[in-house]
Amino acid sequence: MALQQGRFPPWLRKRVPHESQTRRVRDLLGGLRLHTVCQGAHCPNLFECFGRGTATFMILGSRCTRSCAFCAIEGGPPEEVDPDEPRRIAEAVAELALAHVVVTSVTRDDLPDGGSGQFAATIEAIRAVSTSTVEVLTPDFQGSLEALDRVLDARPDVFNHNVETVPRLYPQVRPEASYDRSLEVLRRAAERGGGTLAKSGLMVGLGESTDEVRAVVRDLRRAGCEMLTIGQYLRPSEAHLPVERFVTPDEFEAYRAFAEEVGFAAVASGPFVRSSYEADSLLRTTGMR
Repeated sequence: MALQQGRFPPWLRKRVPHESQTRRVRDLLGGLRLHTVCQGAHCPNLFECFGRGTATFMILGSRCTRSCAFCAIEGGPPEEVDPDEPRRIAEAVAELALAHVVVTSVTRDDLPDGGSGQFAATIEAIRAVSTSTVEVLTPDFQGSLEALDRVLDARPDVFNHNVETVPRLYPQVRPEASYDRSLEVLRRAAERGGGTLAKSGLMVGLGESTDEVRAVVRDLRRAGCEMLTIGQYLRPSEAHLPVERFVTPDEFEAYRAFAEEVGFAAVASGPFVRSSYEADSLLRTTGMR
C-alpha cells in the first residue's frame, strides 16, 4: 500500500538554511534568466545547495516534452532554444567561482539534435571562462549516437544519464523511456573514453525489490559506469506517483557496499542523495580527477 503524502520518518527531516543564505544564488539566477533543476524538480536539497553557493543548471527551457510520473518538471509546449544561454551559464559559473559545474536539461524530443548542440555549446562556454570540472546529466536523445557523440566530443569530465528505476517499473515510472536504450547510452559514453567518466543513478521506494536494485547496479557496472547515486523517491505532489516505502539508512548503506563490491569507483547512497547532490565530492572520491 502506498504511503500517505507528508508522513516522513525521522531520517528524512532536514534543517533548512535561512533565506538570506540562499538569496545570492537566487538573485544571480533570476538576473541571468537561468533555470535550475533544483527549482524545477522541487529538490529537497535546494536550500542546502543554494546556501553553499551551488546549483544545477537546466538548459533548453523549463518545459519537458515527456511526462515521467515521478518528475515535477513542467510539461507543455517547449520554449525556443536560446543561443545566448550558454554564455549566461558561463557567467554564473564565473560569478559563483564554481569548482565543479553540473548541467542538465529538460528532454527535448522536438529538436532534431535532441538539444545535444546546446549541451556542447554550454560546455565550451564554461571552459572559456573557468577551469572547473564539468558534469552533464543528459536525456537519452532517443538513442541517437550522433547526438550523444556531439556531447561527448565537447569532453565533459562526467557524463551522467539516469536509469531512474528498475526495468519492471518503467511502464509506470518512465513510460516514454527504455531501460535498454539508457544502458546503451551509458555504454557508448563509457566506451568513448577520452577521460570522460560514466555515471548513473536511480530512485528507490517505488515498489522495487532489493534483488531488482542489485540487478540494475550490476547492469550499470557492466555498461562501464564508474559512478553511481541511489536516493529515496519523494513524491513532488498528489499528482505524481506515491511513495511505496521509505528505505532505511541501513538499506542505503547496504546498497553502497554492494555497488563498491561490484566495482564502482564512487557511490553515493542515502535518503537525500540526488544525481547532482555534492557531485564535486563524488567525483573526487573516484581519484580520477
